[in-house]
Amino acid sequence: MSIFKPYCFYPKESIERLANDILMQMQKTQKFAPKWPFEATTVADFLDLGVVWDYIEPDEEGAIAARILPQQRLIEINELILEKPPGFIESTIAHEIGHWVLHVNQDEADGTVEQLELDLGDREKTASDVEEPFVCRGAIANTKIASIEWQAQYFASCLLMPRGVLEDKRQGRDLTKWSHLYKMRDELGVSISNLTNRLQEFDWIYIPKGTREIYAGKDAANGQQRLFG
Repeated sequence: MSIFKPYCFYPKESIERLANDILMQMQKTQKFAPKWPFEATTVADFLDLGVVWDYIEPDEEGAIAARILPQQRLIEINELILEKPPGFIESTIAHEIGHWVLHVNQDEADGTVEQLELDLGDREKTASDVEEPFVCRGAIANTKIASIEWQAQYFASCLLMPRGVLEDKRQGRDLTKWSHLYKMRDELGVSISNLTNRLQEFDWIYIPKGTREIYAGKDAANGQQRLFG
C-alpha cells in the first residue's frame, strides 16, 4: 500500500469537519486546548508530529518553504521563512498538517523517504492584493496536484480560523474597515490575505479583485454557529 492515499475529492464540508474534529478533541484536553492567537505547532504536538527548523536546499524548481517526511512523522520548515510574517509561518505548518490528515496513509508512514514539498513563494498579501492564497508548486500544470494543494490549504484555513472563533472575533467590529480586519488578524495570528479570503468564503465581506474596497457580504448579519461549529 502506498504512503500516500489515492487521489480523492474532498468537499469543503468534509475538510472543515475533519479540522473541527481535531480542534474538538484538543478542546477535551488540558495540555492541547486551542487558544488564539493560534499556534499550529500545538496541533502538530497533539498529532505526535515533530516540527523542526532547518535550511532546505532549493531544487531545480526553486526554493522550498516546508516539507513533510511521513516516515519520520516530521514537518521540516525552512529557516529562511523566519523572516516572513508570523501568519505565513502558521499557515505553512497548518498546510503540512493538512497533508498529513488528508493525504498521508498514516498506517503506512514508516519505511519511505517520500516528501511533500511546499513552495517558498512570498504570498503574504497587502491590503490591495488579498485574493489568492499561496499554493504548492505544480498546481497549475496538474489538476490533481492543484486539488491536493487546495485541500491542504483549505484545511489550514479551517484549522486556524474556525467559524465559531471568527463569530466571536467579529462581534462589535465593522468588517468593511481595514483597521478592524487587521486587529482581527492579530488576535487570530493569521495573515490578512488568509483572513479576508476566509471572510469572503462566508460571504461576510466582498472585496472586488484588484481593489482596496470592502463591501458587506450577503451574510454579513448572519452567523449562528458557535465555537468549532
